[in-house]
Amino acid sequence: MTKPFKAGILGTGSALPEKKLTNAELESIVETSDEWIIKRTGIRERRILNDEVPLAKLASDAASKAISDAGLKPEDIDLIIAATLSPDYLTPSLSCSVQKEVGAVKAAAFDLNAACSGFIYALQVAQEFIRTGTYSKILVIAAEALSRVTDFTDRKTCVLFGDGAGAVVLGRVEDGTGIESAVMGAMGEGGSVLTLPCFFETETDRANRNEGKKQVIWMDGSEVFTFASRIMGEATGKVLEKAQVTMDEVKYVFPHQANIRILQNASKRLNVPMERIYTNLEFTGNISSASIPVCLDEAARKNMLKKGDKLVLVAFGGGLTYAAALLTWSK
Repeated sequence: MTKPFKAGILGTGSALPEKKLTNAELESIVETSDEWIIKRTGIRERRILNDEVPLAKLASDAASKAISDAGLKPEDIDLIIAATLSPDYLTPSLSCSVQKEVGAVKAAAFDLNAACSGFIYALQVAQEFIRTGTYSKILVIAAEALSRVTDFTDRKTCVLFGDGAGAVVLGRVEDGTGIESAVMGAMGEGGSVLTLPCFFETETDRANRNEGKKQVIWMDGSEVFTFASRIMGEATGKVLEKAQVTMDEVKYVFPHQANIRILQNASKRLNVPMERIYTNLEFTGNISSASIPVCLDEAARKNMLKKGDKLVLVAFGGGLTYAAALLTWSK
């Protein structure tokens, strides 16, 4: 029997909008305060994409950086997977727009939506294509423009979300490195606690939103917090058990950057000091599926990651969805 190929990260890239929306600026938009936002979320500012700039531009910038970091050319990429819940268009897909912008003319392309868990979902899908030999160089992008689906009169949500894009190139790596294990899951029965209508809305959807606001995010914060606090520890435990690795062997945990209280809760449940839980949400806010690849790229550029380091990626999101992956750094 032919041994499956091992998949790992060959390159990383990220892109954030230049425009910043600070807590002080939000104080003039909605009834809130810098002190309240920091205490409840840990966020000081978030990046906002200009109205005239498509999300595809941000995604393409991150993608080009990841391809370059992997030492490849765009035509070396044979598949593009884009994770997003806020694309510019339903069609053409974000992945097809990126293919055009970066010149990856030989690549197939499709989008995937698992909300904030999307990057890890896409990573696992890409891994299976590589394991089977179907594709050898896969560009995985996670990009969001959540400011475009945020109600800035709703102080419970407008303080949370920002925009950004992160990307990795996945390819074959040597034994002892790469993705060691991964899990994906969903709890559809809980989907009503975090919603973003598209072509349909219920009476409940309308009741949950301010008048005239349809295609905006609504969230039951306490229910999402309860789900996130439990599932991050459970998903992490599953990937460690599958790979027969202990938490003591893990150098860093890269969680979805939703809320500092959720990350602190995860730290306690996993018995891991906050120094080993990577966070950047203070300056980016919640950028959904893009948060983990942006963090990975930041850590790589800071020379925090060395070949052989074991990392846990873990996320939760609307759906409800969750996912986690254990990987050994291969660069």
